Amino acid sequence: MAAQWFVYYLRCADNSLYAGITTDLERRVTEHNNCNKSGAKYTRVRRPVSLAYHESHTDRKSASKREYQLKQLS
Repeated sequence: MAAQWFVYYLRCADNSLYAGITTDLERRVTEHNNCNKSGAKYTRVRRPVSLAYHESHTDRKSASKREYQLKQLS
């Protein structure tokens, strides 16, 4: 069974947005909030973060393309 991929937006404490991809949303949000090694450098100084949006994709390639599109938005 293929993994399901998620593209997500996090709302940071400074009200900025962070886009990323993962196969496990709950784990990834926890990492962004609590882990200094596996959380993104961008979110480390903007904690706490909360999940603002997510969508699912069947493969990493389509999730990565969508993440790129979201990061191009102003």
